[in-house]
Formats: sequence, structure tokens, C-alpha cells
Amino acid sequence: MTVRKQAGAGAHGRTRAAVALALLTLPSAGALAADATAGSQARPLAAQQIRAATLRIDGAAIRANEASTANWPTYGLDYAETRFSKLDQIHSGNVAKLGLAWSYDLESTRGVEATPLVVDGVMYVTAPWSVVHAIDARTGRKLWTYDPKVPREMAYKGCCDVVNRGVALHKGKVYVGAFDGRLIAIDAATGKKVWEQDTIVDRSHSYTITGAPRVYKGKVIIGNGGAEYGARGYITAYDAETGAQQWRWFTVPGDPSKPFENDAMARAAGTWDPAGKYWVNGGGGTVWNTMAFDPELNLMYIGTGNAGPWSRKVRSPKGGDNLYVASVVALNPDTGDYVWHYQETPGDNWDYTSTQDIILADLKIDGRPRKVLLHAPKNGFFFVIDRTDGKFISARNFVDVNWASGYDKNGRPIETPQADTSGKPVDAIPGPFGAHNWHAMSYNPRLRLAYIPAQHVPLTLADNKHWVHNQKDSPEAHRGVGWNLGMLVNAEPPKSKPMGRLIAWDPVRQKAVWQQDYAAPWNGGTLTTAGDLVFQGTADGRFVAYHAATGEKLWETPTGTGVVAPPVTYIVDGKQYVSIAVGWGGVFGLSARATDRKAPGTVYTFAIGGKAKAPASAPYPMAELLQGVKYDPAHVQEGQKLYVNNCVFCHGVPGVDKGGNIPNLAYVGSGLIQNLDKIVFNGPYVGQGMPDFTGKLSAEDVVKIQAFIQGTADAVRPKKLAD
Repeated sequence: MTVRKQAGAGAHGRTRAAVALALLTLPSAGALAADATAGSQARPLAAQQIRAATLRIDGAAIRANEASTANWPTYGLDYAETRFSKLDQIHSGNVAKLGLAWSYDLESTRGVEATPLVVDGVMYVTAPWSVVHAIDARTGRKLWTYDPKVPREMAYKGCCDVVNRGVALHKGKVYVGAFDGRLIAIDAATGKKVWEQDTIVDRSHSYTITGAPRVYKGKVIIGNGGAEYGARGYITAYDAETGAQQWRWFTVPGDPSKPFENDAMARAAGTWDPAGKYWVNGGGGTVWNTMAFDPELNLMYIGTGNAGPWSRKVRSPKGGDNLYVASVVALNPDTGDYVWHYQETPGDNWDYTSTQDIILADLKIDGRPRKVLLHAPKNGFFFVIDRTDGKFISARNFVDVNWASGYDKNGRPIETPQADTSGKPVDAIPGPFGAHNWHAMSYNPRLRLAYIPAQHVPLTLADNKHWVHNQKDSPEAHRGVGWNLGMLVNAEPPKSKPMGRLIAWDPVRQKAVWQQDYAAPWNGGTLTTAGDLVFQGTADGRFVAYHAATGEKLWETPTGTGVVAPPVTYIVDGKQYVSIAVGWGGVFGLSARATDRKAPGTVYTFAIGGKAKAPASAPYPMAELLQGVKYDPAHVQEGQKLYVNNCVFCHGVPGVDKGGNIPNLAYVGSGLIQNLDKIVFNGPYVGQGMPDFTGKLSAEDVVKIQAFIQGTADAVRPKKLAD
């Protein structure tokens, strides 16, 4: 079965190849539609139909799908994680005719970061709290949901919202990493749990899972997060059929008084100063997002996270590169053995994780073909690395940076005086939110352009020279809920300006080809297609299509709330669809936003000529700026420290920020703040993920926090002009 050439395609000066839907090892989409009638009258998919489609998904099927990309069977579409679709029914000549085909309510109010997987008309997508939804992609009807019932009191153990970036699919099973650290296999047809494994080795540290698993060679592979709290990073492979652990690779060394797990850990230990007792705090390097796989080289690639604590002066006083934090590491997927690494930010001091998505590509550089990986991590430089051996090829900053002037010929950063956080607070550019965070980059091999969701969120950093692990009396942000940064954040206000931008980047010439500036940071991931398109959702509540070569905006539609997740595209019954999961959140989205509208988490699916009605959105509920709460001005300063210790990264600065998916406490009404003790001590929001501060704060502490909230609101209140 083929798809006919679309009217208007000739305007591109080329003949469009028909999209093959044979799907090789996959059952045809038409076969699964045999029992269905067109449009909204289609009958729900039966379990046997879903099982027939999903049982065939394995490594061979994922590679076969690369020929047509009719399905979206794995997180990045293919093993190279390109997010480049060869579908071109929707193209630059007709994208303006896109309309909503259907929407689906994820029944959530927190951040939605998931990439949907779609196979022969069956969609699998995750919502906050790691809830998995199976959806009929023809109609948007629910097939089943699976809730792993993550304990809500676990929420504070994650730095960055109770998000989940998606699932893996293999031979009739769906795999999800639950926020509380479990890896769960689910029957793809029925939504019933098949097996689960607790992936956490040490629950004295705050580990969580927010990333999507991958399946390589019959092994389901998952990492975790937690470096801000104090955790030792690692990644683990489990047998996809039984759940039995196959291998585990740690990213940083453990206690040097004990035997190291392997030679890689022994070598790494030489790059850490034991005087800092780094193993007590874990060291960081958590593998919380990216993986890619080259079947021909039999290498898998991971990006490792920031060091913990952030400050290298307190973590490793005599310096050192602190391997393998902030690195790209190649592993043997059969054994988990280390093969090579390239460290992008030696001795990381700024939360410059390298966990941003890795893309594999074949490029001609200096006149010869190279197998490379493309990477745009938090530190602001775009890297091209030889993926066969990890050799540095090039790096160029894709945004303004002030911590390094560039990279030398050996691939080491040339740090500037501005990189030193041991004295006065430094306005770090990029800041810890990163020049590019987890929001997916895509790569168009036809145009040889990468599409980067770039940004800057201003923060100042200064070493906490008196840091002690789990220190009770500390001025650090969120120390009261377990963070161990070794840094003071915004001890002085930053002077740099926030920025959000989409950049089309040429990795060979290492330069921007075009860019689109946005109203705010924290915009969604990208998708690029053979239809000469780039799709991206925005923080200010739009879904936009651009011409991939020129950056011309061709289409947009409102989404009811800000978008952080990346879109996907696929074929069902011969028709191309584009879907995106929408729901404002993530670490920046907890306390800040760029739109005044909100809506529940929603999957939007678009097609040419779609005419479905968009779901409703509503204004964010905001009371007037807080007034009338009685307080002692002498308590404001102590209240500020307590607020920074326990509240600031979730609720923002009272009256300065306006709230994200968690409200700003200067805009919730005086009644709530006057009764703050009833909120913070086993209050009504614990079931939604708010920590219970019983035993962590005293009644006197709450009075001081009240004073800071009302005092700050009074300080920022516009002053009335005298008559």
C-alpha cells in the first residue's frame, strides 16, 4: 500500500516519493484497520490487534522502520535519536491546512514531558507521576491506563517536577521508569503489570526516575536522577523478558577504601580529591535522560549529569576532572563495559549536565566522511565528536557564554576568570537551567541542520565555603528538603536577561543558519521532517511549524498552556498525523510561566483538514497581591532563609514571580497564608506532592516564613502616588 503524491508537492520543485507502508517486519496498518470504519465511528482496537502490532517490535523492527518512519517505535524515532521523519504528506506547501484531529485528556496538572510512541495506530504516552496511557491513535479514545501509584510524599525527592519523558516498547511489553525508582514492564495490549524491579541501590539518597527507558539487544536500560540531593550516578540493564538484572555501570567512583567495581572506576578515582570525601555525597553524574545506540559499532552512548555538590571547591578541594561527570560515555550494550569517554565540562562547577539528547550522524568533515555524534549540552557549546573512538572534532558556542572562551585543540575548555565562583557571586551564562536542557533537539540529514531549543535563565552562583553534607543550618536553596549544592544561588541578583530561542545549527560549519526568538525560556522539543518542516511547542502556549531551511513561520495554533514536550509524527491508515503532549511544568515551570492560560495535560493530534474542537483552557487562578497578614518585620530576614531553604524553587519569589504549575504564595489569598501552619504540617496538599514539614519546621519557623512572604509582597507592591 502506498500514499499518493499530494497536491501542491510539485511547488517544491521535486517529485515526492510515495511513502511505503509495508513496514517490513511490522503488520500493515491496513490489517489492523480491517474492523474499523472511518473517522469517529471507528470501533476501539481489540487487545488481539494491539498484541499483533506490538509483539513484532524489536531491534529489527526499529531498524526496518527507518526506511519509511511510518511508526514512532522508540523515544528518538530511531536508534540514532534523530527525530527526523521521512514522512512528507504534510509539507511546507500544505502545513497551513493542519487542523485538530482529536485531543485526549491526560487528567494531570503537572509537567508533561513525554514523547509518545506510536505503532500501527496505538499510542503510548506518559503523564505526571509516571502514569501510562494507551490511546487509539485513530480516534483519541482511551484503550487503558496504568498507574504505578507513586507515593505522593516522594515528590520532594525529585528536583524538577514529577515528570516522565516516556516509555519503551519491545515484543508486546511497555516499559516505564516510575518516579520512585521502579522499572515496570506492562502488557502492551491490556495494561496489566508483567514485572517490576526496584532499580535504586541506596535509598538513603534521593534517587528518582524521570527519563524514558531504551531497549537495546533485548535489554531494557534505565538510569536515574538525584545529583542535587547527593547521589552516585549509574545506569542498569535488565532482561526485557524477565526483568533480571544484566549489568550495571557506575559513572563516578565510590569509597576508595573499598574495591572499585572495574578499571574505569579505578582510573576515575585518580581525578577526584579524597580530601573532599566525595563518596559521602555520592559524587553525582546521574544518567537521567539521554541514550543512543549504533548497532553497527555495537556501542551505546550515554550522557552523564552534573557533579554533586555543584561546587568543585568543596567536592574535590585540590581540583581534578572528576570523571565521569558531565561526559559522553560509550558502553558495550552486551556487558555494560566502558569503551571510551569524552568529558565536555571537566571539574563541572555550574550544574552543566551532559544528559541532553545525543544524536548520531554521518558527516563529511575536512573532506572525509566521519561517524559522529552531535551534542548541545547545558554548557552552551555544540560538540561534534567521533563516535567510533570519542575523539574531539569541534566545539562552538551556540549561545552567549561567559565561563569559557572556547575549546583548545585537545578538546578542553579554556576557562575565563568569570568561571570562578569562589569569591563574589557570579552571573553564570548559561546558568544551571542550561543553554539547552532536556528539551529534545532534532537533526535533518537532508539539510544537515540540527534544531536546538536554546535558552538562558539568569542565576548567580557563589561557593558555600562552609558547606557540610546534609548541613542543617545552611543558607542554601532547598537544603531543608535534602538538596546539597555547596553553592549559594542568587545571593546577589543576576544582571543577565532571560532568553528563549530556536536555533537551526550547521554542525559542520559550526554556525547558526537561522533562529527564532521567543517570549521566554523553557520551550518544547523539536521534530523535523522530509516535508521541509520543523515543529516546536512554546512556553507561551503555541504549537508552531517553520520551514526547515529558512525558519519562515508557516503555521501555528494555540495549545491552552505552555508546551515543554517534543512532537512526533506517524502514519495511520495511510494518513500522516502530528501529535504533541502538552502540560506546563518541569523545574522552571514549577514557579514561572509565560502564559496566563492553563489547561490539563492534553495530547493534541493534528492532520490536514482536521476540524475537531479544541479543549477548553482557563485563566491561571491568582488572587490579588497578598495583603493583611500581620507580621513582625524583625522576622523577615530569618523568614527569608527558611523560605530559601524549603520553598523557593517550587513557589518562586513571593510577588516577583507569578507562579507556574505550583502557585506563587503572594497570590493565593490572605486566608491561606494566615493559616500556613495548617498547610505545611501534613496539610491538604500532601496528596498532590507537597512535602509534610512536620518535624522539619517549627511553628515559630512558619511565623517567620509568613513574615517573609507578606513582607516581600509589601516591598514589591507598587507605591501609590501622593495627591
